[in-house]
Amino acid sequence: MTRRIVQQVLYLEVADRLRAMIQSRELTSGAWIDEMRLSKELGISRTPLREALKVLVNEGLIRLEPRRGCFVNELSARDLDDIFPLMAMLEGRCAYEAARKVSDSDLKRLEPLHRQLRAHAAAGDTDQYYATNALIHEAIQALADNHWLSDLVDNLRHVLSLSRHKSLAWPGRVQASCAEHLAIFEALKARDPDGAEAHTRKHLMNQLHALHALDEQARLSSDPDLAVQPNTQEASP
Repeated sequence: MTRRIVQQVLYLEVADRLRAMIQSRELTSGAWIDEMRLSKELGISRTPLREALKVLVNEGLIRLEPRRGCFVNELSARDLDDIFPLMAMLEGRCAYEAARKVSDSDLKRLEPLHRQLRAHAAAGDTDQYYATNALIHEAIQALADNHWLSDLVDNLRHVLSLSRHKSLAWPGRVQASCAEHLAIFEALKARDPDGAEAHTRKHLMNQLHALHALDEQARLSSDPDLAVQPNTQEASP
């Protein structure tokens, strides 16, 4: 019995490590999962690795192709259009419930995170900005204190981690994202549920607009006559 419990904990730990590798882009979208290499790097056998891969397949982070193995998933434009409105609705509801329940001590704990966010945005440090941004999203989700809602958000957040960081590459998006977060924070401080929800929905949908703009720019970049200059106003309304 003890060995079975240890084995279960091990594959869950491996799943956490693989998620982190995907989110940090150590394992990039579309990459083939080299099970032998990963087993050696993580110091484990292939059994817990394969169990962990099954978990990530169920979450949509990895896809299994017969006779070819596992690959880090890639989200299509259709996937993004389907997922982001759902995430905007769910995270908007998190912000709504958080604004109703937030305490003064909660707001004090959020303040340094928003100071860090502003500093990373001013420095143009995309990686640190994304990490702090993620902590703020998770903190607001926790303040909502709704485990049913939280489970739904977690499931979609795992999938969106394949593309979410990419939106910050659009010119001006980091600064616009920071301004959106500050607006959400002001609504929380005002205990304004409707405002917090509206700002959060806008924040999520602006990420989608930025991703579409990046895809369009990439599509046109092969033809200089068709290429367009970035327009941050369109990407971040």
